[in-house]
Amino acid sequence: MKFFKKVTFTALAAVFAVTASLTGAASAADSLSGKITINGSTALLPLTLQAAKEFQKLHPKVKIAASGKGSVTGPQAVKKGIADIGACDWDASIDVPGFKAFDGQVANKVAVIPFATIVNKNVGVDNLTTDQLKGIYSGKITNWKQVGGADADIVVITRAFGSGTRVNYQSKALAGGDIVKKDKNYKEVGSSGDMKTAVGSTPNSIGYIDLVYVTGGDIKAVKFNGVAATSDNVINGSYKIWAYGYYMTKGQPTGATKAFIDYVQSKKFQQGSLKKLKFIPISAMK
Repeated sequence: MKFFKKVTFTALAAVFAVTASLTGAASAADSLSGKITINGSTALLPLTLQAAKEFQKLHPKVKIAASGKGSVTGPQAVKKGIADIGACDWDASIDVPGFKAFDGQVANKVAVIPFATIVNKNVGVDNLTTDQLKGIYSGKITNWKQVGGADADIVVITRAFGSGTRVNYQSKALAGGDIVKKDKNYKEVGSSGDMKTAVGSTPNSIGYIDLVYVTGGDIKAVKFNGVAATSDNVINGSYKIWAYGYYMTKGQPTGATKAFIDYVQSKKFQQGSLKKLKFIPISAMK
């Protein structure tokens, strides 16, 4: 009997110890509070919104407000002090073509973003080369029949200046080639969502977007130099139109902002929700 009592008391003590430990951990987690404002990239917005949803469940005293108007608005908002995080499709702490560095900001790498060339569902072309894309966006190629399609004018849809998607697409898909504004069959849009809608609703159109938005039957991604826009092809090095996504902060992040960025960079999120959204974990790139 004494033996059983001893075992019982030992077991209860263990239960109380574990419970106390878990309660302490929960209290520590719940003690995190504050508000995080995130502006910038619409390419990263689906990732940011999903991460915010998960993070706020873990830390209900933290409130996160996220919006997207284009990459350059992210570090601009951080500089002005109206955002804690500026989501950007390039490292805004250094100079890139067309944009000077934002001094004093730190680039926190959070994802790999694959981009795709997209066309309206009525376009009968499934592959475009670098030279063909350069011709289309410079205005030298104006008809789909010039690239193996039907006899129809090409409607060019592009992102407005300041878009990180545009910066990366112009650098990698167009090999630095120009995007020339035209009087007709040309349109600029302000976000990834607007790009999807515009190409999906405009026959004979072409555009570009990050892979997470390539859904539904109104648009389709075409191959680039014979290689499909997939996560696997980015990882194996055969598909070249991709970039790292960054959360820009004023100096090193602290408090709730640091905790949120740490969560986005965590193995749990990188290997879970991030991959489901068609982004690629930063650890996957060699």
